[in-house]
Amino acid sequence: MSIGTLYDKVWDLHRVTDLPGGSTQLFVGLHLIHEVTSPQAFAALEEKNLTVRCQERTIATVDHIVPTISQKRPFSDPLAEEMLATLEKNCKKHKITLHGIGSGNQGVVHVMAPELGLTQPGMTVACGDSHTSTHGAFGAIAFGIGTSQVRDVLASQSIAMNKLKVRRLWFDGQLNKGVYAKDLILHAIRKLGVKGGVGFAYEFSGPAIHALSMEERMTICNMAIEGGARCGYINPDETTFSYLKGKPNAPDEKEWGKAIKWWESLCTDKNAKFDDEVLFDASQITPTVTWGITPGQGLSINESIPFPESLQESDRPIAKEAYSYMQLQPGTPIQGVEIDVCFIGSCTNGRLSDLQAAAQIAKGRKVAKGIKAFVVPGSEQVAKAAKDEGLDNIFVEAGFEWREPGCSMCLAMNPDKLEGRQISASSSNRNFKGRQGSSSGRTLLMSPAMVAAAAINGKVTDVRKIINENQL
Repeated sequence: MSIGTLYDKVWDLHRVTDLPGGSTQLFVGLHLIHEVTSPQAFAALEEKNLTVRCQERTIATVDHIVPTISQKRPFSDPLAEEMLATLEKNCKKHKITLHGIGSGNQGVVHVMAPELGLTQPGMTVACGDSHTSTHGAFGAIAFGIGTSQVRDVLASQSIAMNKLKVRRLWFDGQLNKGVYAKDLILHAIRKLGVKGGVGFAYEFSGPAIHALSMEERMTICNMAIEGGARCGYINPDETTFSYLKGKPNAPDEKEWGKAIKWWESLCTDKNAKFDDEVLFDASQITPTVTWGITPGQGLSINESIPFPESLQESDRPIAKEAYSYMQLQPGTPIQGVEIDVCFIGSCTNGRLSDLQAAAQIAKGRKVAKGIKAFVVPGSEQVAKAAKDEGLDNIFVEAGFEWREPGCSMCLAMNPDKLEGRQISASSSNRNFKGRQGSSSGRTLLMSPAMVAAAAINGKVTDVRKIINENQL
């Protein structure tokens, strides 16, 4: 087993007790809740006449079901209105802070919590959402949990878990212009597989990782779960500390020096032992696009849909399923595949830097005829900052729709859905069958800049061509 990693240190610091059977009762430092997975958990508390153990460590927002065209209450969807009203009622009853619509802090849970400085190095973070691994970008150990576990954390501020092995993913070199954090993580998942991380925590490290901004790091950790890892994390450094300084919930000036010293002590030791290590050359990564029905079915922008015989035998059944569902034939170049809808947003790529990268591509251009393209900021803070920079105007002038914050078409638990066999260029995190709201809709995952390029040309496009034309 691993020794001396950040994961080991944080795990040991939060161990309450060892349980029969080998699992651990782990203290949860921060519990994030939203309107989708919390109602049943609160109902279970009611049935047992229990209260929320640590209200101050539980923070709520609304994100999955909120409409993005108009957020006027009551919502036009009665079920969405009921879910939000239930969250409001439960938070009021249990004295839980809720960052609701119009508060200035509402947004996708994995966007707004870091903005408020709630996520900090050395924490354990839990949320009833698969992509809670996002918070590992800060040197936290963050897990997505199920509804019954949400109940347990509400009631006890702890959770029973088995300790994971630790695999270090080391990225040498640097990403080239036009290649983004999204490309890096899609490349890693392609190489290791969607089940490659099962039983592991992923430590992302190396020169290419530590050259990234905090928002880029969040993108990478966000999708660790898509590679099968229960969590992914990055050791905190000056980039982390600069991002956190001055945030509402970060340590104040008096405690700042002490906090940094503590956070640095949690970093993985130089002589740490890992259960496994994988090396990548970041300079060889190119813009990456998924072609199939799992995030592991990715291609370089210059590649073609693979032939079955080029794949490992174990990968051929899912490839055969993907050929049929996606209606893409082996040998077809991924560049040039026509699309219908372009979506920029989600907890993976709905932050300010994502919108800035996409706006650089959209500026002075027009969305291709017949393409529906829209931009959904990840939070109210992101929306405000983007408007302050005039990004909303750039997108609107190019023919994109500018929307209100929410999860939008990532999960499509709201009016933003694909229709029929539409094919989407999406900056979200999953390309499963029916993921974006239509049982037959198709999704191509890519970076926000690549989505913008696809919107302009009406087809999958190498964004580097536009970057070189613009000398960006």
